[in-house]
Formats: sequence, structure tokens, C-alpha cells
Amino acid sequence: MASSKPSFPFPVPAPDPSDEVVREFGPLLRIYKSGRIERPLVAPPVDPGHDAATGVHAKAKLPVVVYVHGGGFVAESAASPSYHLFLNRLAAAVPALVVFVDYRLAPEHPLPAGYDDCLATLKWALSAADPWVAAHGDLARVFVAGDSAGGNICHHLTIHPDIVVGVQQESRPPPPPPPLIHEAVGEEPADPTVRSMGVGLWFLACPETSGMDDPRMNPMALAAPRLHTLACDRVMMGMDGQISRTVERSSLPTAEDLIPQMKLGKRCQQVFFETKTAPEI
Repeated sequence: MASSKPSFPFPVPAPDPSDEVVREFGPLLRIYKSGRIERPLVAPPVDPGHDAATGVHAKAKLPVVVYVHGGGFVAESAASPSYHLFLNRLAAAVPALVVFVDYRLAPEHPLPAGYDDCLATLKWALSAADPWVAAHGDLARVFVAGDSAGGNICHHLTIHPDIVVGVQQESRPPPPPPPLIHEAVGEEPADPTVRSMGVGLWFLACPETSGMDDPRMNPMALAAPRLHTLACDRVMMGMDGQISRTVERSSLPTAEDLIPQMKLGKRCQQVFFETKTAPEI
């Protein structure tokens, strides 16, 4: 029987024997009795600056991408090398002006601190208060993007009343309430220990939560705002190839289909793609 224990391509530091670990969420987060916090899987930060390999110099105004990183609300940052490289490549490939949000992390700063930081950053970008953004960014083409916990925050941003107000909405009746899904989907972990770790991490990050049907965690909850109120023209959702095959979606377009529309600012419907078909950036 195969082990459900995750494996990593690099060594994960062992806990400090001189300090007692009081809470641990896999190799993602350790909390010690002394109050010290470790994030073993987060690589050392990289310095900001010009990337000669992907430097972009454009005369025309560029679409603006406000990107929110993942990490379970407790890990990673704008200086994480993997995100730094990815966003440099994204800026060069589109090309685009990228605003990378360095929001406060739990548990030192419990939610809604991270939500508030990202909302303030999106408002800042949309206001053109920064002269460089105003000079080089096309604020008619603003894209909010993120992965994992960052995707959760993106949904929170695009459905927040402060962002929705003033955005022209298509007039149509709201859809019926969507079903709640509590079971594992596709290749999601079914192991109750692994799933309970995710639940525990959410309660750690957001101590004031009402539970797993908190609209901030579950946008499909009955109390959540309906999706037709999203303050955006298009939505792209990336799913793992195995999960999308289990859901049995057919004729899925690829992320490559979205890039020309992103450049031209065209409207489109929701786009689903399998991550294995997404172009390398």
C-alpha cells in the first residue's frame, strides 16, 4: 500500500531539539513553545532588482496584473524565488506590469490582515496614485491573479463591495444557490489526517472564523455572495489535470487561449484549463 506521506525533492529541516514544537502543519509551518515560528519549505528570499533574462521595455501602456501568492495564508512572500521567477517570466511573456502583493502572514497577523493588505494594494493600483503605474499601466486592463490561498484572496477581492461598487454589471437574475461539496474531489487527499491538517490551518490563520462554510473559505457556501456579482469581465480557473478529468469537463481550452484576449482586453466567459496543457512561461 502506497504511503500518503508527501515527498519533497529537497531536504526539509528537522525541528530544533532545543525548543519544543507545540503545533506543526506538515513541513509547511512549525510553532514552538517559545513563540518562534519556522516555515521549513519556504526557500531563502531573493533580492529585488532588474532581471536581465526577462527585462521588458515597452512604450505602450501595459495591462496590470495584481498577483497574490499562495502558501496557506502562513508562508511565502513577494521575495520567494519561485514566485519572483514566475512573475518575471509572466511580465515578459504578456508583456504586463505586475504588482506583487506582499501581504502579512498568519499566525503572527491573523486573517483578515492578509485580506485587508491585498484589498488596499488593489485599490492603490486602481487609483493610479503611483506615478509609474499611472504612466505605464493600462487601468482598463487589470487582472487579479493568484494561486492556492492567493486564489482564495483573489475571489475575496473581486467580490468585495468596495471593488464591486462602480463596476458595470450585466443585468440578469442571480443563479440558484450552488451545492456544497464536502467530499474529496478527484485526486484531492481523502486521508482524514491530511484533510484535518488543512482545516486546522484555516482555523489557525483565521481564529474568528465561523467554520469551513465561512464564505471567505467556501465561496459556494449558502451565505456567500452569488458569483454573478463578481467585479470582473472574465474568470480563468486552473485545475489539476487529474481533477478536471474526474469532473469530466470536455473540450477544455488552454491558458494559451487567454493570452491574446488579455493583450486586446476582449471579454470572454469563464475559462477552465488543465494545468498539464498550460504553456510554460
